[in-house]
Amino acid sequence: MPLSVLLDNLPYLLLGPFPHGPLGGAALTVVLALSSAILSAFLGLIGGIALALTRGWAHVVLLATIGFFRAIPVLMLIFWTFFLLPMLLHINVPGLATVVCALALIGGAYLSHAVHAGVIAVGTGQSQAALSLGLTRGQALRYVVLPQAVRIMAPSFVNQWVSLVKDTSLAYIVGVPELSFLANQVNSRLMVYPVQIFLLVALIYLILCTALDWCAMRLLSRHAYRSTTDKTRPDLPIAPAIETI
Repeated sequence: MPLSVLLDNLPYLLLGPFPHGPLGGAALTVVLALSSAILSAFLGLIGGIALALTRGWAHVVLLATIGFFRAIPVLMLIFWTFFLLPMLLHINVPGLATVVCALALIGGAYLSHAVHAGVIAVGTGQSQAALSLGLTRGQALRYVVLPQAVRIMAPSFVNQWVSLVKDTSLAYIVGVPELSFLANQVNSRLMVYPVQIFLLVALIYLILCTALDWCAMRLLSRHAYRSTTDKTRPDLPIAPAIETI
C-alpha cells in the first residue's frame, strides 16, 4: 500500500541513516540552507557596503565580480568548485563544503545589491546628519544608516534564503545525501511509487520554505513593533510649560 511505504521511508527521507550513519535527508537540507544563509548574508553585507563606499575603477571591478556570480548558474559553480579546484590546488574539496560555498557566493552576490539598495534608500541626509554630530563615516554607516536599511532590505534577504532551501536540491549532483538525493535512492529501490515519493518530497520542501518565511516575517513584525514602541515611548520626562504673564 503506498501510504505504508511512504511512512516506512519517511524517517530515512527526514534524517538519512542518522544516528547509525551520517546525517542526511531534510535535516541535511536545513543544515545546508542555514550555513549558506549565514555566509551569504555576511558576503552580501560586505559587498553591499563596498558598493556604497567605492567609486571609480574599484566600483566597476566590484560590480563586474558581483555580476559574474549573479549570472553563473548554481549547478555550473558547483561543478567548477568540485572538479576544478582539486585539479588546480591539488586538494580534495568535500561535496558539502562545495555546495555551501557555491550557494553562499551566488546568494551573497544577489544580497549585495539588496544591501546597496537599502543603504541608498535611507538617503544621504542621514549620513550627513551623523557626520555633523562628529561621527566618523564608518560609525555613521554602522549606527545610523544600516539599522534603517535593515528594514528595507529584509524582504530581499528572506526571499533569497527561501530560494536557498530549494537550491540545496542541486547538491545531489556531487553526491551530497540531502533530501532530493535520498528521494532518488528510495525511488530507485521501490520503482513503483515515483509520484507518491516525489509528492512527499515536494510537501517537505513546501513545509520548510513556509516555516522559514513565517519565522522571518514574525521576527520582522516583532522588530517593527519594538521600533514603533521605542519611538512613541517617552524616554525623558517632558518639562512643564512655563506660563507667561
